[in-house]
Amino acid sequence: MLKKFWALLSLALVASMLLSACGPTATPTAEPTQEATAAPTQEAAPGPIIGMVTDMGGIDDKSFNATAWKGIERANSELGVQGSYLESQQQTDYATNITQFVKQNAKLVVTVGFLLADDTAKFAAENPNINFAIVDNNSLGANVRGLTFSTDQAGFLAGYAAAAATKTGKVATFGGINIPPVTIFMVGFEAGVKYYNEQNGTAVEVLGWNSAENNGVFAGNFESTDDGRRIAEEFMSEGADIIMPVAGPVGLGTAQAVQEAGNAWVIGVDTDWTVSSPQYKDVMLTSVMKNIDVAVYDSIMKVATPGFAGFNGENYLGTLANNGVGLAPVAAGAVSADVLKAVEDIKSGVMRGDIDSGWAAYLATLN
Repeated sequence: MLKKFWALLSLALVASMLLSACGPTATPTAEPTQEATAAPTQEAAPGPIIGMVTDMGGIDDKSFNATAWKGIERANSELGVQGSYLESQQQTDYATNITQFVKQNAKLVVTVGFLLADDTAKFAAENPNINFAIVDNNSLGANVRGLTFSTDQAGFLAGYAAAAATKTGKVATFGGINIPPVTIFMVGFEAGVKYYNEQNGTAVEVLGWNSAENNGVFAGNFESTDDGRRIAEEFMSEGADIIMPVAGPVGLGTAQAVQEAGNAWVIGVDTDWTVSSPQYKDVMLTSVMKNIDVAVYDSIMKVATPGFAGFNGENYLGTLANNGVGLAPVAAGAVSADVLKAVEDIKSGVMRGDIDSGWAAYLATLN
């Protein structure tokens, strides 16, 4: 019995000695995570604030407001700016909306339309550290970039194509309001029809506008589709089978009336209406495109470039040559291949200055 006791005691002592030699048991630690070891990241600084104030047609006018916004959306995506818009429901909203962006210390405020000129000039003068760009107007100060477009050039091509496509010998155009950014389309269109007549010995008549008299048909607004419908019905009753409305959303009423009539064409303006208003694609002869998005994006790119020193009162002029304006494809089968070739030749002639769109002569009559 005593031997067994000493044997057990010896085993206990040996175990104790082994534990002492090995030291205390360590608690396993987890592998360091990537989050714990990675250097803290810094969020990218927000891009400059870009504000856009629409005219009364609204952001979804399928026309110049929507096209201007397209340029800002592209800048948001490609340049990392913070672009947003405020809609104007009435003219008194212009100043209110510009004020909002001034309070945000916007890097650039884009005002869309000739009718915003007075408010743009006022706020630009009061805020020389903020840049402005105005669509359809020349510069209004050192910190204002004018965005203008030779839509007379593209309108001329549309007039030529319309004169070739008409079956009745009568085409028509009308505007929203009698202001230069509207009449410039109409002057070019009429000149293009006259050029077709001269080149082909025809007598296609233009209803709704007379450059020599500075007089024509105007809806008096850019919003009422009912007015667009009414004017189109009047033109068609007079025999016109092609109509070019230069009136923003008003023109959508024209397109609807033409589509229901089933025996006429519409010429879109500002954008390619087969894209912006595809529901009327079947009655679209072509569109006179004013690529405002190109000009707006270019202006944003300038102010977002490090070291930007200001606009210095410069003007952007969109032409056929720099893709600032253009003519959308003419509807298949509406004119012959020879006419399409002639349109391309005329385009080259306009760009060279060999063919006159009529705009300069028209402006001279206003002085």
